Amino acid sequence: MTPRFHAPIVSVLVASLLLAGCVNLAPKYEVPKVDTPVAFKEGKGAWVTAAPADTLERGNWWELFDDPVLSSLASQVEVNNQNVAAAVAAYAQARALTREQRASLFPQVDFNNRNNVTGGPEQPTRRSYQMSIGASWEPDLFGRLANTVQSARAGEQIAQADLASVRLAALGELAANYFGLRESDVLRGLQAETLAGYERSLQITRNRYEAGVVARTDVLQAESQLANSRADLLTLERQRATFEHAIAVLVGKAPANFSLPADPKWSVKVPVLPEQLPSTLLQRRPDIASAERRVAQANARIGIERAAFFPSITLSGSLTASAASFGDLFSASSLAWALGSALAQSIFDAGARSARVDQARAGLDQSAAQYRQTVLTAFQDVEDQLVALRVLNEQQALRQQASRAADLVEQQVLNRYQAGQVGYTEVITAQQNAAAARRALVQAQIDRQLAAVALVQSLGGGWGGLQVAAP
Repeated sequence: MTPRFHAPIVSVLVASLLLAGCVNLAPKYEVPKVDTPVAFKEGKGAWVTAAPADTLERGNWWELFDDPVLSSLASQVEVNNQNVAAAVAAYAQARALTREQRASLFPQVDFNNRNNVTGGPEQPTRRSYQMSIGASWEPDLFGRLANTVQSARAGEQIAQADLASVRLAALGELAANYFGLRESDVLRGLQAETLAGYERSLQITRNRYEAGVVARTDVLQAESQLANSRADLLTLERQRATFEHAIAVLVGKAPANFSLPADPKWSVKVPVLPEQLPSTLLQRRPDIASAERRVAQANARIGIERAAFFPSITLSGSLTASAASFGDLFSASSLAWALGSALAQSIFDAGARSARVDQARAGLDQSAAQYRQTVLTAFQDVEDQLVALRVLNEQQALRQQASRAADLVEQQVLNRYQAGQVGYTEVITAQQNAAAARRALVQAQIDRQLAAVALVQSLGGGWGGLQVAAP
C-alpha cells in the first residue's frame, strides 16, 4: 500500500528545502580599513593596504646569517620545541571543531535493533524483533548553522596563524639566545687577552717596585685591576651558561643534556637589506592574519545571534519493522513509517536576544579596533628595526674607529709608564678604556644581528634577494 503523506508535513518539507541556506543574517563582511602611510619613513618601498598573506612561503630565514650551528638548532626547534608542539595540537583541535560544526548541516541517521524474549512459569515463551531506521535534519533557514561553521572555520585559521606566530617567536628567541651565547664566547676571548695584558702589567710593576722605581701602591692597583678582570670573566661564564640553558629548552632538551662548544673566534655576519624592501612582505605577519580572522569570526557571531529571533525547524522520519519472528520482520505488514516536524520559537525573553546581538556587534567593533592596532604596530615594528639597522651600522664603524684609537693609547701610555713619564693610574685608565672600547665594538656587531632578527620577525619571516655582509 502506498503511504499517504500529510499535506502540512509535505508543505513544511518542501518549504524548508527551498529556503535552506538562502538567508544569512550576518552583516556583509569587510576587512577594517587602516590608516596606511604612503611609503617607508626609514627605508625604500611603498606601503600597501594590509591583507593577510600568512600562508606565503617564508623560507629558512636563519640561513641568512650563514651559521651552520644556528641552522642545525633551528631545525631542532621546528621538531622538538614544546610550545610549537602545543600550537600544532591547538590547530588540530580547531580543524576538528570545524568538521564537527560542518556536520550539523547534514541529516543525522540512526539505526536501532531490539530483540526481546519474555515468558514465565505459567506463560509461554514469546519473542519479538524490532528494527528501525530514523533520520532528522534541521534546515538552516536563517544561516545560524552556516555562520557557526564560518565562525569555526575562522577559529581554525586563527589557530593556524597562531601556530605560525609561535614558530616564528621560538626561532627568533633561538637566534637571540644563540647570538648572546656567541657574544659571550667572543667577550670571554677578549677578556682572556685583557687578563694576559694585565698580568704582564702586574709583572712589570712588580719589577719596577722591587727596583725601587715606583711605590707599592702601583703594585696594589695592578693586583686590584687583575682581580676585578678575573671576576668579570666569571660573569661572562655565568651569562653564557644562561644562554646555553635557554637554547636547550628551545630545542626541547634538558639543560643537563645539552651543550655547545665555545667559539671565541666566532665572526659576526649581518644580512644586508635589498635596495627595495617591498612592504607587501608585512602581510605575511601571522598576528595580522590572526587579528583579521578574529574580525571575521565576530562578524559571523552577529548572524548567529540574529538567527535566534526566528524559529528553528526540525524534520524527522523513521521506518520501523516489528514481528514475532525474525522471518516476518521484513514483510510489508510488519513495516510502519512516520514523518514529523517540530518548530521551536522563543516568545518572550525580556530582551535577552537583543542584548546578545548588541554584545556581538560590540565584539565586532572591538575585534576591528584590535586588528587596526595590530597593523599599525606592525608598521611601527618595521620602521623601528629599519632605523635600528641604519644607526647601528654607523655606530659599528665609529666603535671600530674608537677601539683602534684606544688600543694605540693603551700601548703608548704603557710605554711611557715604563719610561717613568706617567703614573700607573694613567695606565689603568688607558687599559680600561681600551677594554671597554673592544667590548662596545662586539656589542655593536651583535646588536646589528639582533636588529636583523627583529626585522625578520616584523616582516613575518624573512625577505627576498638577500646578501650576507662580510664580517
